[in-house]
Amino acid sequence: MYKSEQLAHNLKLLIENGTWQPHAKLPSLRDQVQRSGFSLITVMNAYQELEAQGLIYAKEKSGYFVAERVEQHIPQASSLVSLNPKIEINSLVFQYLKSIQSRGMIALGSAFPDSQLLSPAKLIQIMGQLARNKKSYEQTSNLPPGNLALRQIIAQRYCMQGIPTDAEDIVITSGGMEALNLSLQALTQPGDYILLQQTIFYGAWQAAERWGLKVITLPEHPQHGFDLEAFKQVIQSYPIKVCWFMLNAHNPIGFTVSDEIKDQIAQLLHEHQIHLIEDDVYEELFYGAQKPLPMKYFDQQNLVLHCSSFSKTLGAGFRIGWVYAGKYSDQIQHLQLMSTISANTLIQNALVEFLPSHHYEKHLRLLRRTLEKNKRYFYQYLKHHLAGYAQIYYYPHGYFLWIQLAENTNSLEIYQELLAQHISIAPSPLFNILPSHKNFIRLNCSFEWNQDIQQALDSIIRTIKKHHNVNKLNGLSPCSANNIMG
Repeated sequence: MYKSEQLAHNLKLLIENGTWQPHAKLPSLRDQVQRSGFSLITVMNAYQELEAQGLIYAKEKSGYFVAERVEQHIPQASSLVSLNPKIEINSLVFQYLKSIQSRGMIALGSAFPDSQLLSPAKLIQIMGQLARNKKSYEQTSNLPPGNLALRQIIAQRYCMQGIPTDAEDIVITSGGMEALNLSLQALTQPGDYILLQQTIFYGAWQAAERWGLKVITLPEHPQHGFDLEAFKQVIQSYPIKVCWFMLNAHNPIGFTVSDEIKDQIAQLLHEHQIHLIEDDVYEELFYGAQKPLPMKYFDQQNLVLHCSSFSKTLGAGFRIGWVYAGKYSDQIQHLQLMSTISANTLIQNALVEFLPSHHYEKHLRLLRRTLEKNKRYFYQYLKHHLAGYAQIYYYPHGYFLWIQLAENTNSLEIYQELLAQHISIAPSPLFNILPSHKNFIRLNCSFEWNQDIQQALDSIIRTIKKHHNVNKLNGLSPCSANNIMG
């Protein structure tokens, strides 16, 4: 056993036997050096090992403290709630995004809906008319916080959901990802603790890596999507600065959290004075008559920064997003002026003309119906052909299916095999960095059914079955459907 492991083991015993109580301060690094006789680097390694195990936590300029133990009634909590002090995912995401860009790729791994369903003709017409008018490119009125008329339209849409909003609360950004990144940058400093859902859009992992943040991950609840009891335990045990959650049409799994749970999340955020960055870019892609409420609806203390975008409803080319920033509006504008300066002026002006018209709502209604039809067709086809080989989770929102494969199947290997056939899928290591969660894939089901799509799905089915049978021959575990969220 290495010296650092020996020291970590001895300190762990002091925590487990109650000698050091939750939130008690540990000896400083230098004090521990004098007590133990080990070198400073050995003590640092031991503390970092205990931190990685979730037994202690660090406070900036204050030292290390004992974490509160997670209650035993949370199933497998020690393995589900995890501390990820060092995130390294940018290289994987970069390689993935480059690999799916080749011409002729059937983009079932894409994060965007089928382009054939987007870019409404009326919007293209408006863009063409504005493009010939030099005034459409005037930058001054579109600098942060963005076009006033556009912000007023967005504010009105919040008000229609019962969320009092003023145009001054809104900052226009170059897409949803910029809105999320600017919000995170405004609320955190390197070394802060943030809380992410264990399975989440890879942009959240990238942002955490970029800004040098320590990540705690929260497991998905097998029934409700959001594990409220685990959330309570985490915010009591760690000095969480910010949460970054997707609670409506979750990417990649697909669930939408109930209003009752959202309300309880809001109460806990208020009680512990923790901010929430809400990623709600799929907010308009619901099925049925009722649009899900965002967390901002339940926010009474301006702790929620709500981020969304038009790119998932109008197309990747219309990369205009926004953040309901409230009191952080000025700070986010300053950060934006140091990076992208402003969102595209021509597109902002086009949206001002397009959004208030009946054409936008008509487009949304058709888009929702088409996505629901296509997704259901994909689901029924895959469920029929993968019975006994995979578990497929269907939720009435968005256009993704989340597929659980045999326990020891590596979705990265399946992704690589399908790439050679010009078919892209999204493997689960993009969304969950735990080694035990490699056996899932996300599938984009927004495409109209045709011969190419069916052939691509048949290739996916054959590849999944092949890996399943190989694992079975090797004596590895078959697919388990006990944990619906993985």
